[in-house]
Amino acid sequence: MVFNTGAALLDAIVLAVVSNENEGTYGYKITQDVRQVLEVSESTLYPVLRRLLKDQCLETYDREYGGRNRRYYKITEKGTVQLNLYRTEWKSYSTKISTLFEGGIQT
Repeated sequence: MVFNTGAALLDAIVLAVVSNENEGTYGYKITQDVRQVLEVSESTLYPVLRRLLKDQCLETYDREYGGRNRRYYKITEKGTVQLNLYRTEWKSYSTKISTLFEGGIQT
């Protein structure tokens, strides 16, 4: 992709992916889901997860899987509020950019 993906957009994408899983999801699956639409490395996404945890938009819990603990991420109420804000902002932003690409704003 030729466009840079800023921190806010990555936060929004990760929150959207995690919100789609009622019981939460684990880091590797989050990475795979994001990679379906965006070229991004695990080393890029794990700092995003840590930031969202610090901001209390996500919470974690561990579950045994294959003899090991796997860390799961679940969206919090605060995270849902933030995701809804991102969705609203994205609609406005993407509409404006599309308008410019499709012929510009008439003055």
